[in-house]
Amino acid sequence: MPNILDKILAVKREEVAALDARAADFKAACRHAPPPRSLAEALRRAEGAPVRVMAEVKHRSPSAGVICDPFAPAEIARAYADGGADAVSCLTDGQFFGGSIQHLREVRAAVDLPVLRKDFIIAPVQVYEARAAGADAVLLIAEALEAGEMTDLAALASELGMDVLAEAHSDATLEKALRCGAPLVGINNRDLTTFDVSLETTERLAPRVRDAQRVLVAESGIKTPADVSRLLACGCHAILVGEGLLRSGNVAGKLAEFKSA
Repeated sequence: MPNILDKILAVKREEVAALDARAADFKAACRHAPPPRSLAEALRRAEGAPVRVMAEVKHRSPSAGVICDPFAPAEIARAYADGGADAVSCLTDGQFFGGSIQHLREVRAAVDLPVLRKDFIIAPVQVYEARAAGADAVLLIAEALEAGEMTDLAALASELGMDVLAEAHSDATLEKALRCGAPLVGINNRDLTTFDVSLETTERLAPRVRDAQRVLVAESGIKTPADVSRLLACGCHAILVGEGLLRSGNVAGKLAEFKSA
């Protein structure tokens, strides 16, 4: 039976086929996009400094259902910025997460923080689309890509001035994430095939990310300052949090809790 990631990628391949006809337009629009902001520098944590937080703009997910309703991406992004977030992640997948590339445009226009396009990127046309919409960085998921594909997409993003967050969930896929040359490495505590979550994933894999030039980001399942302390002990520079902030009822207060860890 297809797992959740397989279902998402099947839809994504159809979307990419439809996008290909617009590739030339996206490439042209890239030349007029605002200069990229550095996600790596925003999330690099000096020793003793508070954890860096990339706050996620997300409408819904396959595991959690609707997270935020009504959903106003620009307002959410401004609340994150006002609350002390260091960067913003914007989910642009439509069918499974309720996002869109228009949400990214709205978020990018609303805040001065670096903005990551979070999606299941499998083709160059999506990278051009991201930069044309103003994205400062893109997510590349090792579970969704072959090693060569990941390296090529990371190189394209770099050519366009964007940082890459290379995400992995297992030992095998972490090797791909490390080899693609991305300045940021993300360890996703969520298994994208089942959507089960465990912080032990970061604890197990983080010791393999020893390059001082890399920014290590822990993703998913982060709910309390104690969770953040566990992840900092692994050497993480930053955390990516969405649902925990959006459901808190007090974005600024929850960000302060995380920063106090």
